[in-house]
Amino acid sequence: MMRRTVLGAMAAAPFAAGTARAGLAPSRPLIVNTLGELSDPNFWGEETGELASDRVIRDAIASGTSAINLTLGYVSGEEDPFEVSVRDIARWDEVIRRHPASLMKVYCPDDIETAHRLGKIGIIFGFQNAAMMGSDASRVDVFDDLGVRIIQLTYNVRNQLGGGSLAPEDTPLTPFGREVVERLNARRIMVDLSHSGRQTCLDAARAASAPICISHTGCRALVDYPRNKTDEELRLVADKGGFVGIYFMPFLAHERQITSADVIAHIEHAVDVCGEDHVGIGTDGSTTAIDDMKRWAAAFAEDIRRRRAAGISAAGERPDSFLFAIDMRGPEQFRILADKLAARGHSQRRIEKILGLNFLDYSRRIWSDPA
Repeated sequence: MMRRTVLGAMAAAPFAAGTARAGLAPSRPLIVNTLGELSDPNFWGEETGELASDRVIRDAIASGTSAINLTLGYVSGEEDPFEVSVRDIARWDEVIRRHPASLMKVYCPDDIETAHRLGKIGIIFGFQNAAMMGSDASRVDVFDDLGVRIIQLTYNVRNQLGGGSLAPEDTPLTPFGREVVERLNARRIMVDLSHSGRQTCLDAARAASAPICISHTGCRALVDYPRNKTDEELRLVADKGGFVGIYFMPFLAHERQITSADVIAHIEHAVDVCGEDHVGIGTDGSTTAIDDMKRWAAAFAEDIRRRRAAGISAAGERPDSFLFAIDMRGPEQFRILADKLAARGHSQRRIEKILGLNFLDYSRRIWSDPA
């Protein structure tokens, strides 16, 4: 029998799509995963040739997800970043065309609400590295025209825009990085400072004429890993009207497997620092369950080895620290989170904000046409 949360108990409809497919207004909460995947972890490290399988889509819908910031394009490696990114956009456009009843591309805030109302998954095209800009900030216009709505300036290492969280020195935002930020603001594309170094994050937040986001991070005040953000960064982003998403990643605890309690601790700290109107969830993972944990763990350990060899592995990545809270995964993860936040005394309204309404409001501040 499907578990129900405090939120789900508001109406007879289940937490997932329920009657929404008939076009009725949904009574379930709007959930936006501000950095997530439509992938099957059971094929970790394998090239299956299939993007967004039927099972993965079913699981995402069953989880109650209304929209996902989906990473596509170049992240790292030896291939040409611009070519990889354009090719990947075309591949995902084709995936969405093949699944019109389940998926839709998000261009604006209304699209998130439409996906929620219809019981579909809204796909937000996002980059986790801006290396594909080369030395030409006008490429922002190209990707805007292709429907990319979020662009992260750096991945873990340094690029031509600024420093990543693993850069050996605290690299500032470069002059070209400032040019790209200005262009992103002009085209109303979200500037994402996840993975950035501290100084690049602070510089970009101050230079931006529009609020920025940190789509997936943790709080360094709780766990001192480079991938987590300092209170200074979190507070500046919130003070300028931005958004912070907390991930379900191993960086939420020190050298051990994380649990839901760690996720909640970081959410609560972010709320204390940023206020309840600026915090959400960016899990950095999928909603499909793992069928064979032993097999998956072996593939995951091999991926950690590969990332270390490539120099892109962040401090805190360990073969025994998985990419999810061990007691909060699969299609039930958002229900579990909502239940546990309610048990901690958080109000229904605050939980709804964290699950998705805060990001929806942030998207209105960036994507909506100026009055």
